[in-house]
Amino acid sequence: MTTPRLALANITKAYPAVVANSDVSLTVMPGETHAVLGENGAGKSTLMKIIYGSVKPDQGTVQFNGREVHIRNPQEARALGISMVFQHFSLFDTLTVAENVWLGLDKHLKLAEVTRRITAKAGEYGLDIDATRPVHTLSVGEMQRVEIIRALLTDPKLLILDEPTSVLTPQAVEKLFVVLKKLAAEGCSILYISHKLHEIRELCTACTVLRGGKVTGVCNPQNESNASLSRLMIGAEPPALQHRAVKAGATVLQVQGLSLAREDQFGVDLEGIDLDVRAGEVVGIAGVSGNGQRELLYALSGEDCRAQPAMVRIFGQDAARLRPGKRRALGLHFVPEERLGRGAVPTLSLAHNLLLTRNDAVGKSGWIRVRRLTEQARETIARYKVKAGGPQSAAKSLSGGNLQKFIVGREIDANPKLLIVSQPTWGVDVGAAAQIRGAILALRDAGCAVLVVSEELDELFEISDRLYVIAKGRLSPSVARAEATVPQIGEWMSGLWTRAGEAQHAQA
Repeated sequence: MTTPRLALANITKAYPAVVANSDVSLTVMPGETHAVLGENGAGKSTLMKIIYGSVKPDQGTVQFNGREVHIRNPQEARALGISMVFQHFSLFDTLTVAENVWLGLDKHLKLAEVTRRITAKAGEYGLDIDATRPVHTLSVGEMQRVEIIRALLTDPKLLILDEPTSVLTPQAVEKLFVVLKKLAAEGCSILYISHKLHEIRELCTACTVLRGGKVTGVCNPQNESNASLSRLMIGAEPPALQHRAVKAGATVLQVQGLSLAREDQFGVDLEGIDLDVRAGEVVGIAGVSGNGQRELLYALSGEDCRAQPAMVRIFGQDAARLRPGKRRALGLHFVPEERLGRGAVPTLSLAHNLLLTRNDAVGKSGWIRVRRLTEQARETIARYKVKAGGPQSAAKSLSGGNLQKFIVGREIDANPKLLIVSQPTWGVDVGAAAQIRGAILALRDAGCAVLVVSEELDELFEISDRLYVIAKGRLSPSVARAEATVPQIGEWMSGLWTRAGEAQHAQA
């Protein structure tokens, strides 16, 4: 019998408000790609952090290559040959890509050598990134590439991937899968967490299912369907979306000729962006990460107020130079792609995080009505099935998917007239994704104008009425979802729409 690469026995980890893992056992063989499946808050990330030495279990044993180990920190994990790509990135914004990677490698290496290795590894695996760029200039998708490259540079024996494809394009996912299959063929074991069931069925040969911190099933996902995996994970299949056709109303958001020079050398220039969103419709923007999405969203949210007058209008009013608070007064609410840091203050409670974008619990005198604020947070937690210790739980204590549900719920419950959402279901399970998409469609049906920026084509095709594509800072013509095809959108994501096509759509 081959010795298991990793064997967990009776792992338990409890926090004051929740038991994250309860008597969990799991075995991973050499060269095996093993999925860990479960809804948000099921205990997957905690279990991975125990293996990586970031969290200490209350009880249970960890064996690596047949020997019991007590991994006290990530440095000891890496010394054993364990690498991890976190769902929430562990990168220093002010350092360059190369400097961030350098921190986790042999201290005898020179920075120039690390830079060379990053470039070589990125080229080898199709995860191109400029090693000299500061991290704060990267999109979320580009940050994910950095984390993956950093893990690959350690030549791991066990690679842990927590939602590695959540903000990667389909083409990038295909390239990553080639890399992972090659690593597995070379004997590397892979622990793979993803809510994308089709990925698990394609890539993994074993699967352990967690529900409420406990193991509820073990299977070979290649012998399962998406529906059967959903039932194992959440006890039911997610409800089908009801996307009925509705007639769009008046124009709510109008962008005309928006051109903005990049604010730093690593950004993207926006060139002649024309965009409109009407009441009662969902408009989707597809594109490969780092093609101007961040710059466009900053200009629309009010974080970047450099646009010329009348380039951005909300309900016909010139909003180009208005700050976020003024735009919010016009009915605009915004969900950024970065959950922690922009969408929520990590150390603040969920209740107090409501105050970032809502003031209905603030009295006329300026005093916070704490009881009302707490009740609002409790209502959002209940309505969106957020797994948290309560309204006073710190934002950073939630799993990524549960924090996403809370932030999206916070903005939807504010009854916006215009909602702009970036990566609405990043890192959430299939049940929660269906719930968020359903809530977006319900908001549309109530007359709200919704703009969704996402790198998940399946999601955009599921909820959008019209689609645009952004590439190299330019926006394609819009196309009705019913007329769009995945190959066409994929081609447009490379910037291959024609001027003739633009003229044709402009006349329509």
